Amino acid sequence: MRVPVRRAAVLTAAVVALLLAVLFSLAVGARAIAPTAVLDALLHGGHSDSAEVVREMRVPRTVIGLMVGAALALAGTVLQGITRNPIADPGILGISQGASVGVVAAIAFAGVHTLTGYVWYAFVGAGLASVAVYAIAAGGRGGATPVKLALGGAAINALLVSLTTAILTTRASALDEFRFWQVGSLSGRDSEIAGQIWPFLLVGLVLVLAVARASTRSRSARTWRRGSARTWRRYGSSAGSRTILNGAGVAAAGPLAFIGLAVPHIARAIVGSDHRWVLPMAAVLGPVMLLVSDTVGRVLFPPSEVPAGVMTALIGVPFLVMLVRRKAVAA
Repeated sequence: MRVPVRRAAVLTAAVVALLLAVLFSLAVGARAIAPTAVLDALLHGGHSDSAEVVREMRVPRTVIGLMVGAALALAGTVLQGITRNPIADPGILGISQGASVGVVAAIAFAGVHTLTGYVWYAFVGAGLASVAVYAIAAGGRGGATPVKLALGGAAINALLVSLTTAILTTRASALDEFRFWQVGSLSGRDSEIAGQIWPFLLVGLVLVLAVARASTRSRSARTWRRGSARTWRRYGSSAGSRTILNGAGVAAAGPLAFIGLAVPHIARAIVGSDHRWVLPMAAVLGPVMLLVSDTVGRVLFPPSEVPAGVMTALIGVPFLVMLVRRKAVAA
């Protein structure tokens, strides 16, 4: 089978897996609902109790899972391609920790106590952290090279962790609320949050598609240092796409672990390193991992839920370990 045909076949299989994950998310939970009842609620406007549960609770949760999973996976794919760092995660640039500072500030100082209110503070915090990292890396000789961005991100991340700890230490009443957001979960997320984040995710997706060629492995540090103005514009657009995608995803669902790190490697192991195929595969596999993790977490220890942020690590680690043992990990 020719390579493009094989890649198209596995991408189609991934889309089928995504559709099954969506059905799984809608049908399985503390109260199991038959697939026929799910389809009746979605397609025929059923009015049973099961139909109301599907429409009012599980559909918004599943839609947010689709958006956040795709956003984090794309952000991780672009980041690993640009920095050529196989262990790069969107949190490496301080974006996730910037969002955490935004949420802590909202709870401790602004009196915000709802998830829909956290979203904006988290997004602003993520954006400011990203700008700070870029400003640090851009100073000095050579400009904002990938290595300087990673080092600047590590410094800002450490600073923001300290700032978060300091606020929580002096404002202990904010700790419980922050902990609920920080663990990373789709629980309690409703259609209002989906309506708040989708414009940002759309903008981030457009930027990713516009600069996809700039994130290929063929780019070297020297290429970026000596690149044309057009090259640097693409690089800036790539940084913007990562900030928007990861910022919106983290703001909506908290700092979910492992999706931005593991999914790009899994996608490359399946379709190779060509970003024309890696990006769509990551955009499909990210929601699959998140929705399956969230659904398994709902039924693992009923009636309690294991947060999706815990389950993504538990499910993602074996995949990444397998890839490492096969020496299939690459930036």
